[in-house]
Amino acid sequence: MNKQVVIVGAGFAGMYAALAAARLRDRHGVAPDAIEIVVVAPEAAITLRPRLYESAPARMAAPLDALFDTVGVRFIAGWADTIDTAAGRVALRDGEGRYSEIRYDRMVLAAGSRLAMPALPGLSRFAFSVDQREDAVALERHLSALAERPWSTARNTVVVAGGGFTGIETAAEMPARLRAALGDDSEVHVIVVEQADAIGPDLGPGPRPVIEQALDALGVQRRLGVAVTAVDAHGITLSDGKRIDAATVIWTGGVTATPLTQQIPAERDRAGRLLVDRDLRVPGVPSVFVAGDAASALTDEAGHRTLMSCQHAMPLGRVAGNNAMADLLGVPATPYAQPRYVTCLDLGPWGAVLTQGWQRDVQLAGAEAKALKRQINRQWIYPPPAHRGTAFEMAEPGYHPKAG
Repeated sequence: MNKQVVIVGAGFAGMYAALAAARLRDRHGVAPDAIEIVVVAPEAAITLRPRLYESAPARMAAPLDALFDTVGVRFIAGWADTIDTAAGRVALRDGEGRYSEIRYDRMVLAAGSRLAMPALPGLSRFAFSVDQREDAVALERHLSALAERPWSTARNTVVVAGGGFTGIETAAEMPARLRAALGDDSEVHVIVVEQADAIGPDLGPGPRPVIEQALDALGVQRRLGVAVTAVDAHGITLSDGKRIDAATVIWTGGVTATPLTQQIPAERDRAGRLLVDRDLRVPGVPSVFVAGDAASALTDEAGHRTLMSCQHAMPLGRVAGNNAMADLLGVPATPYAQPRYVTCLDLGPWGAVLTQGWQRDVQLAGAEAKALKRQINRQWIYPPPAHRGTAFEMAEPGYHPKAG
């Protein structure tokens, strides 16, 4: 019987895990039918999730079927329902609701994360998000239809709940997107609500003056030190008892790891991510590797851990896929390390801000940083072409694209 590496998820981590496993298999001259690589995901396409705050989100996907065919990866369309680590089996459900089962010798869990939705009154019913492609498409349709409503301040108001990375990028795009829907001369109001006392609390003080300068220039208001306590059809209620009337509320209040991590008998962090060793293997569950937003891994000797971002997801995928295949081949694993850390935050028409290091020291701001952000969003996060040599080069652990 042939051996199998099963990869659950086809996002940034899952895609690169599959390519890295195929690369190492090919390097050691092993035939695809001797060690089969199988990817399980709802569709053979990668959603460009970091771009879903932009307009035209329906186009924010890239096909993977030709790429997988080129490198000898089998794709199964469906969802992983249950994982039995003792038996080495995953129960699958397809789009018709039919169930099947697949065995694995090694598994890479790379099923990502989802928006955290606390039990706030009206949140799930009335709030929009940019979490998944269908969510962002629903928001765009809503924005486009606002012009059909009679004028009111509420119609022309967007509240972005959450002033973190996604909230800032979403808010910075909203004035232009609202005016595109309502008319260039429309008076629009975009308000970020953040329960911390400062915008971008997780980004630290380094880039904050740039962020504040950009949001001021764009006319984006901030309500700090208050939380959203309820959402309804006409706006939100805040923790100080005040209301903001708004036809559009966008929730960006953080993410949690895929619920599949709960089925792995191992330690998890507060976001539900599995704590993994330097080879990205789950301690005590030797057949399971984890990558992307489902994993919490040390990035360096200083004790920093991965964040739920594509910056970490892609290298995690490369290492996890490589090591899952290495384990079956009986060759040494490649320890994960990613000491270099940067952030590039989109600030809409104003520009962007680039920081370096965990202290987030500002390196670039404005138009120069925006040019880099465009390169990231339009080139670096896209899959490799369906060319075997290029795909394997980009799947090598330690690969990093070059700016230019």
